[in-house]
Amino acid sequence: MLIVIAIGLTLAGVTAIAYMPVIKSQHVTTAYNQTLTTLRRARDQAAADMRIYVVTFTTPGTITVQQVGPGVTTCQIPPSGPVLTTTIFPSDISFQIETGAPTSPTVAPTTPDGFGSGLVAIDFDEPTTPGTTTICFNPDGSATDILGNVNSGVVYFGRTGEVESGRAITLWGTTGRIRGYRLYKVSGVPTWRQQ
Repeated sequence: MLIVIAIGLTLAGVTAIAYMPVIKSQHVTTAYNQTLTTLRRARDQAAADMRIYVVTFTTPGTITVQQVGPGVTTCQIPPSGPVLTTTIFPSDISFQIETGAPTSPTVAPTTPDGFGSGLVAIDFDEPTTPGTTTICFNPDGSATDILGNVNSGVVYFGRTGEVESGRAITLWGTTGRIRGYRLYKVSGVPTWRQQ
């Protein structure tokens, strides 16, 4: 009986160790899907309600979507209306950019969609005031900052110390287009590829 129990425990341990990389990968995928869904929902809700919605990124890994206050017709930061949704990343994933990721918007390999410097994890409001952590989605689907300027940019996230866990989401402020990226090694060089 003890031999059977020992074999069972050994198999359980081996199985748990084998599944750890799968679980870690799933956490990154979950954060990626949550970010895409949250941004798209905010943009769609702004159009549906004909109201402005503000998306706020807070480290280590929280995204809040909130309506501007009643009667407000411009971007309001901080917003005073009701919260639409709050998204929280798995505990091992955070907004960050790992050393080794591309840092040039113009020289290959480039930052996603050529936005940002690859040095700031939450980098919206390109080129007006880079590093802004909020986005206002307007009823027409566009994204602006508090001054009414078009707000384009990128947010990076992943697991600390694992360059290839890196993901990025870009936003084109004029159209509200949202695209996702994953960091791969191409000939040994970390490179962003659209997913």
